[in-house]
Amino acid sequence: MRRLALILGLWAAPLVAQDAGAQARAAAEALEAASVLLGTAEEAQDRVAALTDTVRAYEDGMAAMREGLRAATIRETELSRKLAAQEAEVARLLGALMAVGDRAAARTLVHPEGPLGAARSGMLVASVTPGLADKAAALRADLEEVTALRALQQNAADKLQEGLTGVQAARTALSQAIADRTDLPRRFTEDPIRTAILISATETLQGFASGLAEISEDDGAPPLPPIEDRKGMLPLPARGVVLHEAGDRDAAGVSRPGIVLATRPGALVTTPTAATVRYAGPLLDYGLVVILEPQADLMFVLAGLETTFGETGQVLPAGSPVGLMGGTAGNNMSPSGEGAGAGRSETLYIEVREGDVPEDPLRWFTTDKG
Repeated sequence: MRRLALILGLWAAPLVAQDAGAQARAAAEALEAASVLLGTAEEAQDRVAALTDTVRAYEDGMAAMREGLRAATIRETELSRKLAAQEAEVARLLGALMAVGDRAAARTLVHPEGPLGAARSGMLVASVTPGLADKAAALRADLEEVTALRALQQNAADKLQEGLTGVQAARTALSQAIADRTDLPRRFTEDPIRTAILISATETLQGFASGLAEISEDDGAPPLPPIEDRKGMLPLPARGVVLHEAGDRDAAGVSRPGIVLATRPGALVTTPTAATVRYAGPLLDYGLVVILEPQADLMFVLAGLETTFGETGQVLPAGSPVGLMGGTAGNNMSPSGEGAGAGRSETLYIEVREGDVPEDPLRWFTTDKG
């Protein structure tokens, strides 16, 4: 009876469960497609590009799967709370169904008020029984629906675990493919002594970025095309949600000219456009930092990574991986906190500098993807 009671609240929301199921199935198909990509990436002519697409496909599929699982979980939580107060009603329904079941007709034949009472009783049963039958049919349909919903939750959790295994394998393969890459053009060769001097003399990220512009280059590649016409349309370097905009004060009361992007653990970070790597390595208290130069006098500063890819002086195509965010992706399997940036426990700091002046990054990047 308790299991039946847990079904009643679904009368008002079959579409919610159906939507969650459709979303989870679509996400499962996306994860299957990512698995296929991983299987074919080894044979791709450009393994780095193929594996980058694979990691992105896994990230998107897992995000969609979490949302589908979240919808199902939230719905079940709502039902559990609502149905806690409806057990008495369910008990009355079951009792009424038993009372007007197969024995009801026999009881009317021996009604204590004789034939007239039996006729009246028969009329009452005839009027009540269709309503009870309708409720019983709805109860049976809802039982099947909630059973499917619970199976969906289990299957989604299994798919998430498979996706986690797949994306970890893809990230490992990507790291190896980047280490093996030898075909990238190089605009200049880093002067480690001058870079070390600059780091030791630097007290701020802004000062370091400004100092990089003064280190001379030996041009070994043609200049990159201007990107002014794409201002405001560049993709963010990682999937995430803007946590702080330029000028906002953080928890410590510090205001910075860049934005803070909340990402999921292990998120892939890529260059939004073709760019020269001006610096990749540890800096101050920002963790690992990558500074990209898409054109002369313009720099994109990405700080807070756990792993960096690429070498200073290399010219990277648009969408090339430049690093991974930190954290353990396995700690982000629970769907209960998804939405509104929850589950995105890592933060990527993004700063844009034109010449020696910081500019609001949101003037360059589009934020329509969360």
